[in-house]
Amino acid sequence: MAMIRRSYPFFLLCLLLLSAGCARQIRVSPPPSPEPTEIELTQTGYTIQVGAFRNYKNAARLAGSLNQFDLNAYYFEHRSGLYKVRFGNFALKSAARKKARSILDAGIIKEFYIVSPESYAVKKKPELGTAYIRNEIISRAESYLGIPYQWGGSSLEEGFDCSGLTMAVYQLIGLNLPHSAEDQFRTGTPVKKERLHRGDLIFFRTSSSQRISHVGIYTDNGRFIHASGRNKKIRIDSLSSSYFRKHYAGARTYLQ
Repeated sequence: MAMIRRSYPFFLLCLLLLSAGCARQIRVSPPPSPEPTEIELTQTGYTIQVGAFRNYKNAARLAGSLNQFDLNAYYFEHRSGLYKVRFGNFALKSAARKKARSILDAGIIKEFYIVSPESYAVKKKPELGTAYIRNEIISRAESYLGIPYQWGGSSLEEGFDCSGLTMAVYQLIGLNLPHSAEDQFRTGTPVKKERLHRGDLIFFRTSSSQRISHVGIYTDNGRFIHASGRNKKIRIDSLSSSYFRKHYAGARTYLQ
């Protein structure tokens, strides 16, 4: 018993020394969080286009119905003046057609059209240049002005999503952005405020959490297009306003 009593403090001392060593390791400062870095975004593949509506509300309802099946549908104003809906991103045309036929057979859509990757603006960059793509981004964004934008759901009363708007605009020119504003912020190349170009995205921290919570599309002369908030329409605002100056978080570009 005497030997047990002598070894017990020694065992306890070892535990204390080991614990102290772990404590020292825990107190080591972690490396700083990495800054947003440039990554190459994927280009849009084959997509499915459906509908042809004179009223954007009908296109919005169809997009909402499709999004109930996690299809990431979005509506837009076609160059014909009609509102249409697109969804999906497929590497093969056969895969896009198979998916479209399954939705057709389910009675959700009446007809469809497969959009080829070659039809997107980014595919024309080699011959027309980056300026052409930037102008296409603004043209697409301007087509949403004056209407509420809704991402997901089937009710127009649900409002719209600022990052859903930017994602839809970029998909229409052939680049796949992530959906959330914070992820869009983390996947772009940083741009200084004084070096902004048409089509760059600008980000804001508008909540107490200090997370990236809002995004818009820069046009020119300190102005940007954005889905400004619930019960409001997509509009143009100025970066020089006191509110946006206060909450400005940075800008990103996705074009080279």
